[in-house]
Amino acid sequence: MKIKTRRLEALKMLISSMELGSQEEVLRMLEKEGFKLTQATLSRDLKQLKVAKAASMNGKYVYVLPNDTMYKRITKPISAIEMLKSSGYVSINFSGNMGVIKTRPGYASSIAYNIDASDVPHIIGTIAGDDTIFIVIKEGYSHEEVISALRSLIPGVE
Repeated sequence: MKIKTRRLEALKMLISSMELGSQEEVLRMLEKEGFKLTQATLSRDLKQLKVAKAASMNGKYVYVLPNDTMYKRITKPISAIEMLKSSGYVSINFSGNMGVIKTRPGYASSIAYNIDASDVPHIIGTIAGDDTIFIVIKEGYSHEEVISALRSLIPGVE
């Protein structure tokens, strides 16, 4: 792995796990991780990662990663070919007339779009996040009927 790539990964981990409010603090923490760099290089890295400052719970302004690219460490990377073979579906659970579908990160929106676009009569609608879909089930339909309807849309639903 290239030095810059490793440095950017370390920077994302530091920003996502600590409240760092100044470039000096970030430089010190990066140095503890084995990266000695200038303030100018750090500024370019922060710009590349689209890092911003936001108020923390205690009112202090700290560096944060953009919401649409929240850093999540992947322990076992998946190849692009493997990703295309997968529907992204992980699980489904119900409570009354509500359901929660868990997906791999990044898959929820497309799966929810497919559910909404297919006009499944059992489902009133969906709300999707990054890896979670909330579904509302019409009254009078069982969870088994919903699962059966979803099988035709989402490979792997059981």
